[in-house]
Amino acid sequence: QAQLVESGGGLVQAGGSLRLSCAASGSIFSIANMGWYRQAPGKQRESVALITSGGMTNYADSVKGRFTISRDNAKNTVYLQMNSLKPEDTAVYYCARLVSGIGLSWGQGTQVTVYS
Repeated sequence: QAQLVESGGGLVQAGGSLRLSCAASGSIFSIANMGWYRQAPGKQRESVALITSGGMTNYADSVKGRFTISRDNAKNTVYLQMNSLKPEDTAVYYCARLVSGIGLSWGQGTQVTVYS
């Protein structure tokens, strides 16, 4: 079972930036597809950004042009750079790892709160 530890959440004013990090344990990080998801109070968890093992990325329409997902395989870490934050970005952000044949693993989440 992978251990995924998120960090970097916090309280920020609208228009500001945060960078989330997710450190993964294990030796298969480089072949894993990684993603960031978020869940706001009373809402379902939704995909925010995904990055494949080959570096291809995909974003939710609501964050395109503002968020950037990246990975550093040498550090077993995936990042989410969040710029131009809006109050509607407020949520618990979760890191996820998907490996074919192993399945999906989740981190514990980190709170992001954007105030206007």
